[in-house]
Amino acid sequence: MEPHRIRWNGWGLTSRADTLPDTAWRWLADAFAMPALLATPPRELASLSLPASRLTEDAAGRLAAIASVKRDDFARASHTAGRGVALLKLRGGDLSAAPDAVLYPRSEEQVLALLALCAELGIAVTPFGHGAALDGADPGAHAAVVSLDLSALSRVMSVDTVSGLAQAEAGITGPELEHQLAARGMTLGHRPDNFEFSTLGGWIAADEPGQEAARYGRAADWLAGVRVATPRGLLAPAGELTQMLPGSRGALGVITLATVRIRALPAAQEHRGYLFPDFASGLAAIREAQRTGLPHTMLRLSDDGETRFARALAHHRWDVAARLFDAWLAMRRFDGKAAQMLAGFAGSAAEVQKARRQFDALAKRSGALALGVDRKWAGQRFAEGYRRDALLDRGVGVGQITAAARWADLPTLYVTVRAALRQAMRAHVPLSRAHGLVLCHVAQAWPDRAMLRFTYLYPRLLDGDVAQAEAIHDAGLKAVAASASALETEALQGLKQTLDPKDILTPG
Repeated sequence: MEPHRIRWNGWGLTSRADTLPDTAWRWLADAFAMPALLATPPRELASLSLPASRLTEDAAGRLAAIASVKRDDFARASHTAGRGVALLKLRGGDLSAAPDAVLYPRSEEQVLALLALCAELGIAVTPFGHGAALDGADPGAHAAVVSLDLSALSRVMSVDTVSGLAQAEAGITGPELEHQLAARGMTLGHRPDNFEFSTLGGWIAADEPGQEAARYGRAADWLAGVRVATPRGLLAPAGELTQMLPGSRGALGVITLATVRIRALPAAQEHRGYLFPDFASGLAAIREAQRTGLPHTMLRLSDDGETRFARALAHHRWDVAARLFDAWLAMRRFDGKAAQMLAGFAGSAAEVQKARRQFDALAKRSGALALGVDRKWAGQRFAEGYRRDALLDRGVGVGQITAAARWADLPTLYVTVRAALRQAMRAHVPLSRAHGLVLCHVAQAWPDRAMLRFTYLYPRLLDGDVAQAEAIHDAGLKAVAASASALETEALQGLKQTLDPKDILTPG
């Protein structure tokens, strides 16, 4: 993917955008207890000055002998950070974390040569996954920081339809990967939020959960093997070592090639909506579906807050049908605690029909209403990130935290994190009576546990929004129990020291 198609200070492709109806802005202002939401557009790159590149001419020349090197403002700005809290710094014009250069290797051999040279020269390296959650490296004591863009490594190298395996270069984007697999009648089916522009290597390194999580899951569920370039050479780990790469965020090496488990393209797909009396009854339905192995590709359950938010964005003042539907729901005793679910089914036409009937029966036993086929999902599935840009443009801060727990511990996790975020937002708002919103949905589920994704929205402090965002995010993280044991942490640290003894790969 050409870099100019990616926004340097926002989400996704420059050709895409999202807007909200006027009624949504009024609803949000009222929900925040704010008098109004003011326009807060980002600063333009042309008006900014980047810090001088610390890459010496000698180092740049030696790197350029291996691969393309770019030091122009757009290349550096567009590779500055992931799309988390650091995005606020970019919007405000803070480019102090911009890499000193961007490297564009065209082969695995070039990646290895670049890493070896960077280790020799004391240059820190951070892989860029085109919008995957990989923030820039902490320069520390390093001479310079470079971003490694693998967009030229974008081929599917082999497809084994009998074994259900494919090998693909790590720089391939989601749409291109699916396009090349579809030519052979196959699919990976992984659909993270940044699917349109992020890369296979970025998915693995950031371990982004997909929207079809039940069937395709996180990287650990579909990753069969990797090749990893390190400063000490090429690594092709096997077994449990392979599963250490998902979520490593580039600190253990640069993924150059991945072997993934693929499936035949389904003959039929269907998404259906359901409305549960509350979040707890929806969770019970998901748990039962997982326990009994009921076939589905996804079960996304929104809590009451996210359900109300979605309906507020969708409603217009003149939407008579929506108002009649709300009245009908009230008659059926579905109030503000209602939780909406989107369920996906795929396979042959007969398999889809059977799975849908089974889930209809399960949902009915849980007190849910079947809302019918959702025909808008396909067109809206990747809009969330673009919507965040629209919210930021009107002074609304947006953040996310993802956490998993066993089913028995999930209610405690839900209540604890939501309470911590609400309290933190109340403590960091422009007006004393203002507050934020916490939305939550089930992002992925297994027979023994589930993953929750919390999205929180709040009125920004326009003269201190970065510190505000960091304080709220930190409060949420403190409410989430650490998922890795001390032994696992020590093992990863030991592996890092072995593969990257000079700590040039995403240091800090």
